[in-house]
Amino acid sequence: MGSLSTESFDEFLDSLKQAGVAISNERELRERLAEAQRWRFAFATLASNGRTLGIRFEDRSAGVNEDQIHRAFAQFQFPESLEAAFSASLKAGH
Repeated sequence: MGSLSTESFDEFLDSLKQAGVAISNERELRERLAEAQRWRFAFATLASNGRTLGIRFEDRSAGVNEDQIHRAFAQFQFPESLEAAFSASLKAGH
């Protein structure tokens, strides 16, 4: 039982941060992912539409590590289309 562990999204978000991604309103994001039955779907929705809640993903260091971001998305089994959209939004935020 309980194959959807809460540590998975924590590990995923930590991986993004280690890659140089800054998360605005991270507390709200983590709370919403913790409440979601399908955190990957919730993440995809909040990554695309979270701005009204103050949830933003930004290139903190003016040079995120795209390889690390790719590994995080692959490890947590996100579709390539979401990874591409996420990466494009980071670049557009400059």
